Order: sequence, then C-alpha cells, then structure tokens
Amino acid sequence: MCIEQVIEVSKGLLTPLIAIVATYVAWQQWQTNRLKFILDRYDRRLRVYEEVRKILSIILRDAKASYEDLLKFRTAVSEADFLFGPEVPEYIDEIYKRGVKLQYWCGEYRDYAQEKPEGYDHKKVVDGMHSELTWLTEQFEPAKSKFKKYLDVSR
Repeated sequence: MCIEQVIEVSKGLLTPLIAIVATYVAWQQWQTNRLKFILDRYDRRLRVYEEVRKILSIILRDAKASYEDLLKFRTAVSEADFLFGPEVPEYIDEIYKRGVKLQYWCGEYRDYAQEKPEGYDHKKVVDGMHSELTWLTEQFEPAKSKFKKYLDVSR
C-alpha cells in the first residue's frame, strides 16, 4: 500500500471520527447539564426542608411562633409546590395552619394577673395551646420522613 492510499483512507475516516468525537462531547455536556439540574433541585429541596426545621425549632424554643416568623416561613417554602409531590406542600400547609392556631391561642391566653375578658374559657385556651404545641414539637421525625425520599442521595 502506498502513501497516497493511506492518505485517502485517512481522509475518508476523518469525517466519521470527527462526528464520533463531537457526539461524545455533546453527550458529556448533556450528562453534565443533567447532573447540574439534579444538584440544583436537591439544593432547593434542602432549603425547604431547612426552613421547616427552622420554624419547628423556633416553636420548640419559644413555645410559639410570631406571625412574622410564620409569614417568613410561608414565603421561604413557597416553591415547595413545584419541587415535591403533593404530600409535602400539604404537610407544610398543616405546619403553617397549626402555627397560626398556636399563635392565636397564645394571644388569647391570660394568666392569673391579667384581667380576663367576658366569656374567657381558660381550659379551652390552654387545651388549644397544648394541642397545637404538642403536635408541632413532635414534627421533627415526621418531617424527616416526608422529605427523605426527595433528599436521599444514596439513590
């Protein structure tokens, strides 16, 4: 085989080789973009979970959450509808509603030194506070369970 034939064969193989290399590079870019998307989605999901833990921690520390804390929480987790299945936004909504109820009962509470409004039912107020506070302070493990399938990096 002479050198001219080798050159001709090389020219013929060059175009498919370039196509194969270009295809491989495009595939690698696609893989990189896919992994970046997965990482970005994970980070956003983790931020929502951290906000849930944050509001629960405030409630555990103070035995209440201010309306301001609850509104900040609501805003911070607003994208949960787009990042999770329906069970997580429903759960977040339940936390928010119970936090608002707890704040309501805390606002209604009167101790022995305060004047009680007409029709004030101390037992009802204390039971309402206790019920909401108990539910909210027991949510650390259930929250972990609800978010686990979306934050499990072992898969």
